Amino acid sequence: MRYVFFDASSGISGDMCLGALLDLGVDPALFKERMAGLRLPVEIAVRRVRRGGFAALKVDVEVRRGARVERDFGDIERIVLKSRFKPAVKDRALAVFRRLFEAEAKVHGRRFAATHLHEAGADDALADIVGTAFLLEELGVSDVYCSPLNVGSGWVETSHGRLAVPPPAVAELLRKAPVYAARVESELVTPTGAAIVAALAKRFTKLPELVYEKIGRGAGAREFTEIPNILRVYYGDAAAFDAEKSVFVVEAAIDDATPQLLAHFLERAFELGALDATLSPVVMKKNRLGTKLSLLVESARLDALAEAVFRETTSIGVRYFPVGRRVLERERRAVRVGGATVGLKVAKLGGRAVNVQPEYGDLVEAARRTGAPLKEIARRAAGGFDGKR
Repeated sequence: MRYVFFDASSGISGDMCLGALLDLGVDPALFKERMAGLRLPVEIAVRRVRRGGFAALKVDVEVRRGARVERDFGDIERIVLKSRFKPAVKDRALAVFRRLFEAEAKVHGRRFAATHLHEAGADDALADIVGTAFLLEELGVSDVYCSPLNVGSGWVETSHGRLAVPPPAVAELLRKAPVYAARVESELVTPTGAAIVAALAKRFTKLPELVYEKIGRGAGAREFTEIPNILRVYYGDAAAFDAEKSVFVVEAAIDDATPQLLAHFLERAFELGALDATLSPVVMKKNRLGTKLSLLVESARLDALAEAVFRETTSIGVRYFPVGRRVLERERRAVRVGGATVGLKVAKLGGRAVNVQPEYGDLVEAARRTGAPLKEIARRAAGGFDGKR
């Protein structure tokens, strides 16, 4: 199964979702053919555009003149259930619509059954939401994730008058999602876009460490000078996605600890789950020589490592900050050298080995057992890797 991660740093809308998911490789002709089965009075056009100098796919859903109608949830449910889409598509679409109607009912103080769509537009919303559910199914997506959402700022004109951004329905839909406003004075998250991620996102998280195969780009309707009006969607193997796998650097400057204490702490840091740990000389205030301790840790181990710095060193303060990193695909192999087994760490780029490193402990043991120089054992171990599985 696959995952998608919505980068909503430029907001999100229903048409942006359609464009980004189509851009991952679904045939637009197939999409329009399946959507025609809903028998909606809409015309769907797919075209390549540029936003902020970057290429993206734009999906336009045009309701035929005079055809726009208001529908309640029962109307929507009947249309979706009568369609020929797979049950998974219907379930996802109706989950989104239920969230959308619940939000509209709450902000307008109406009963759920008496609520009709307004700004979302019944036919537009059907095309956007059912289309998104279909594309997720077509792409084999099991898990949906989303970044914190840039909702924009300013004011938006609605049938209820001029409202502050985010408008009430969007604010209600994103009640438990992380949101912020940056760079653009405009509405960036629409009710349909908010409903899609509110109902379908398994988790809202900053961009974690990802292994992805493709990026889809869906364009919004407007062009902004401050940012590209594009929704990026990362797509890959669900087993490779770990929402918790963001990494931090933890640092402390220390000028009153012995070398033995610091050397011991490096070993202790690795035992506690640090991905990397280094010591480097620095000049501190009053020109005192000191040591900078640097740890690379996953978010789940951040608190434990920070506490360990306080417990086991003389530091009275640490600083930490998130960092991005790229790592090669890795696997472990084993070769025989002079009757001893030596493990190999094989790093790959694009499926091809680019670095082969023998395990140091195995090299030392093999050198002791065979009496050969360690550098000779290392050369023979690396040379024993044939690149085949």
